[in-house]
Amino acid sequence: RRGEMAKATQLINNEVFRAYATYAAIVLLKMMLMSLITAYFRITRKAFVNPEDTASFGKGESAKKYLRTDPDVERARRGHLNDLENIVPFVGIGLLYALSGPELSSALLHFRIFTGARILHTFAYLIPLPQPSRGLSWAVGYAVTFSMAYNVLKAVWLL
Repeated sequence: RRGEMAKATQLINNEVFRAYATYAAIVLLKMMLMSLITAYFRITRKAFVNPEDTASFGKGESAKKYLRTDPDVERARRGHLNDLENIVPFVGIGLLYALSGPELSSALLHFRIFTGARILHTFAYLIPLPQPSRGLSWAVGYAVTFSMAYNVLKAVWLL
């Protein structure tokens, strides 16, 4: 019936929604991994931003030398911020896209390209790979999210 909310079992049986859930989980886990990588670099480079984080390295003046920035920490942090700026919109728009009734092949193409682009973007940021690899991987992921948004608006336009 129209106006009735879909049951969770109906969504789980929907192949497009399952594909969305799979790829959204992959990119969200990848984004979570970036916070662990940032923490790893902070610990191994002994570069902290909060005084309480330096307590295990001494007290007072001896601990202050660990309150500093490090290029590797900052690179990982910027990669993580870029994930937040791109994966969060993908999750929201991707959900709307999955619920708008696209063909499975089209949905898989969108989800797989976005996921691959974000994984490549992470490698390009952390290794670092020469430009334009990072810029292109960002642009591809952004274009995929834009394409899904366009398809949602096209499917549900009710002005």
